[in-house]
Amino acid sequence: MNRGHLGKLLLILMMCPVAAFASAEQELSQVLAQTQRGNPQGRQAPMGQDVLAQALRLAQAGNYKDSSILLFQLSYSPRFRSRRNQIRYILGLNLFQMNLNQVAAFQFISVVREGESRYLRQALEKLSLAADNLGDDTLLNYALGRVRVDDFPRIHRDMLSYRIGEFQLRNNQFVEAAQSFSRVQRTSPLFAKAKYLQGVALTQANQLPQALRSFEDLFDSRRAFGPTDPSRVAAQMGIARVYYQQRNWARAIDTYRSVPRDTEAWHDTLFESSWAMLRSGRFRSALSNFHSLHSSYYEDFFIPESLLLRSIVYLYICKYEEMEKVLNLFNQIYRPVYNQIDRLLDSGADPTAFFNDMVRIIRDKKTQGEEGSSGSYQIPYLVGRRILREGDFQTSYNYITRLLEESRRVSQMPADWREAAIGQYAQRILQTRIARARERAGRQVRAHLESIKLELFDLFEQEGFIRYEMISGKRQAIQKRIAGRDLPQTQIDQATRRDYYIQNGFEYWPFRGEYWLDEIGNYHYVGTQSCD
Repeated sequence: MNRGHLGKLLLILMMCPVAAFASAEQELSQVLAQTQRGNPQGRQAPMGQDVLAQALRLAQAGNYKDSSILLFQLSYSPRFRSRRNQIRYILGLNLFQMNLNQVAAFQFISVVREGESRYLRQALEKLSLAADNLGDDTLLNYALGRVRVDDFPRIHRDMLSYRIGEFQLRNNQFVEAAQSFSRVQRTSPLFAKAKYLQGVALTQANQLPQALRSFEDLFDSRRAFGPTDPSRVAAQMGIARVYYQQRNWARAIDTYRSVPRDTEAWHDTLFESSWAMLRSGRFRSALSNFHSLHSSYYEDFFIPESLLLRSIVYLYICKYEEMEKVLNLFNQIYRPVYNQIDRLLDSGADPTAFFNDMVRIIRDKKTQGEEGSSGSYQIPYLVGRRILREGDFQTSYNYITRLLEESRRVSQMPADWREAAIGQYAQRILQTRIARARERAGRQVRAHLESIKLELFDLFEQEGFIRYEMISGKRQAIQKRIAGRDLPQTQIDQATRRDYYIQNGFEYWPFRGEYWLDEIGNYHYVGTQSCD
């Protein structure tokens, strides 16, 4: 094969970034036929050229494993220094087709780092796709900082716009992020996520009417998926939060109440709607929410602020004994949590140890459900559950999961591929990336622990102020009693009959200290305020 034919063969493969090799099959065959006609005596090609031609034929035939073995060797050959970008790009395509995204990404990066070449745009495109498959923010940021949306194939522009929007949102570029998310087409699988994040970005930019329209558009677009569809529920939560930010307490409460109970977000609605109830003076409704929120079914949820909020409601209605019980419960639960976090942070534990502890929490949560708290962890279980919901940790954990899956695919490759230079290279890359990703995730866990420690410290200060107000209120009540202006002894109806509720369709059962799952969310506080 002469150099002209070989160059044409490489160019054919490079012109097919989406379909990789299949679309070039016919023309590739023609080139090979022309090569044979141009070499009727079977003259030997220059050393190495026949190996490259063989690697390309294997790739064109879909034999990516054997092709990658040859191409990897050639990528380090001084003989092919001038064509190294070509070879590495084709090698990256091979690995991409083998679903080895991380290993392929390193080949595309090497092409990008070489600077301007005819393969730069295609390498950036494939690097973006590989990073998207991995969910690797670092690779995505590297690629997105160099790619132009207009240069991207139309089929992948929705993904690119979505990822750019995520990057802008993380960097507090809220208006720009909203514009990027708006470019995602309604037919894209990413539309629901993009529309929700568009609403979030507009809310952060304080463009509340536009944010409300985004969430409402998302809600309407998901009607066919049923009331428990996660994207539809997310839209409801977004609408409620916008109403809350607009101080429209009534509509916020109504929207929170429309979230189905058999969804993961329903627990959050209890707490968030309680704030709206407090701000609008609906103390009974708030206390009814807290009775569900603080039931034994939610004892492994990290919600310290809710206990302080409940105590404030009791303060408003002068229920000092109940208020003191709640403040004592707050200290009983969260003082040990604070002390455990403090000791763990002072221990100087390796970041990987933090990540490994989170993995145990995740494993037990999946296998034991809410009984996972019976395990022994360095990180308090309810704090671990809180960290699980943090976006940066979720991204890192998902990335590590995909790396482990890729590592398993490598281990299942034929022995000749694993023992070849490309196989050893792939295993080394994945081992290094997994170790670094675990360390990075561990640092994220530590950062969240430090943030939670500061949050609890601040809440303990607030608890002290609230307790001071409680003592002050008790003192004033005693002073009134001494002055002869005693309050009525009975401020809450002690009778078990509740004719009002029964007449309005309620089936009344007085609370006897036991919680039943089918009653959660149906509690109603029927007491009155005890203030003069």
